[in-house]
Amino acid sequence: MASLSASLVRGALSSPFKRAGRPDATLPPGHLTRPAAPVAPGPLAAYARICGFTESGPLPLTYPHVLAFPLTMRLMTDRAFPLPVLGLVHTWIEITPHRAVQPTEPPELTVFAHGLTPHRRGTEVTMVTEARVGGELVWESRSGYLSRHRTTDAAAAPRTASVPDAVGELPVVAEWALPGDLGRRYGAVSGDRNPIHLHPLTARLFGFPRAIAHGMWTVARCLAEAGDPVGIRSVRAEFRAPVPLPATVTYAADAAGSAFALRGTKGRVHLLGAVTRAS
Repeated sequence: MASLSASLVRGALSSPFKRAGRPDATLPPGHLTRPAAPVAPGPLAAYARICGFTESGPLPLTYPHVLAFPLTMRLMTDRAFPLPVLGLVHTWIEITPHRAVQPTEPPELTVFAHGLTPHRRGTEVTMVTEARVGGELVWESRSGYLSRHRTTDAAAAPRTASVPDAVGELPVVAEWALPGDLGRRYGAVSGDRNPIHLHPLTARLFGFPRAIAHGMWTVARCLAEAGDPVGIRSVRAEFRAPVPLPATVTYAADAAGSAFALRGTKGRVHLLGAVTRAS
């Protein structure tokens, strides 16, 4: 946690000196790796509780992302990283679990930046996370993070969606009341203390009228509600609209467990997800 706190401070200090959208921007070429280390049971249990996962069995599908977050932050706050980390918005994630990972297995974690993409609202970076046990790749993910800034490229568009918009019409399965302090509570568990999630005052600095829920909390809560992860080959979630806090949202899913969505009370789609399962 000390190294993560140092990264957050470094990011806060360096962000004002970084200008997103530079045509000559390049990403740092290296990989950051954390050697294999045991999974701490206390933080894992706290994460499971706030996201709705059971506190037994394999690691939640989203948990390696949380374990690797300090590495991600260290890379994103490095002087060579071209985007300001403050205000970055998580736009999508693809998770590929190659097998179930048990809490007793110490994962080795690797993070690297894959590419920069023009976006109609700014610039998006793709971050890759990998988890290995005994040299075996057991889990990997790719995530998009958007740095919002003015752009003159009207033709620039978001990454091509792979989750059909019709998923947003799925039947409602559950309704959740999200408290105003959810961002602070999840931030304490995950280490992600981006100001847009913590308080209305800090969120307003980045154009949000209220604090917004973490995208990774929303996808984790949906996967926890879906239940048994056995047979899942991949998950893709696209964060379509921020969830302002506090809020009441509805979780919707199909009977086969291959598609899910998170919607607001007025039908606004916040998240769309697709699950690929073994045949």
